Amino acid sequence: MDYSENTVSYTSTNSYVTLNKLTDQTKNVWIVLHGIGYLSRYFLKYFNNLPPEDNYIIAPQAPSKYYLNNKFRHVGASWLTKEATQQETQNVLAYLDGVLAAENFSEDCNFIVFGYSQGVSIATRWIAKRKIKCNHLVLYAGSIPNELTALDFDFLKENQTKITTLVGDTDEYLTKDRRTSESKKIIDLFDEKAEQIFFEGGHEIKKELILNLIS
Repeated sequence: MDYSENTVSYTSTNSYVTLNKLTDQTKNVWIVLHGIGYLSRYFLKYFNNLPPEDNYIIAPQAPSKYYLNNKFRHVGASWLTKEATQQETQNVLAYLDGVLAAENFSEDCNFIVFGYSQGVSIATRWIAKRKIKCNHLVLYAGSIPNELTALDFDFLKENQTKITTLVGDTDEYLTKDRRTSESKKIIDLFDEKAEQIFFEGGHEIKKELILNLIS
């Protein structure tokens, strides 16, 4: 089959949701990146136990939406696939840049970037490619893309960014061997500065672990 593939640039619009109010009393601003199959408004439920006066949560929405379970009833979304990954990554990063610019919160706030599952790959690419200076980077039950190197994250040392990883000890997506290799990757990338937390459980978010991040 003789065909050619072309590209075109155009303006796109995407939503995002927030939880609580951004005020002068806000201490922590979170950007939370959901996993595959979520919609951002439902992902917010994992953060609703955080003290509302202290925490403002921004949940960007993965752009590629689809019906779950082939029943054409419930909708989920994905950030990226193996198809045109580099091009789609640039689109996603531009979207996150837009969300950050739109919110324009004070640098005095404690800025937390949180990625869950597939959101870990988005969080780390955004941090690395855009040199986002956050106070705390949280990587929960996901893998860091192989193209990222320790040099990509060197600037976090100057910013004294706290780095936390969380993985369930029975996570069905991370075999024992893969947990070992990911743990070594984290040590290599962050020069042993990351706190690695292994909890009892599978591929799931536990609200108490999120609360512990600000305790």
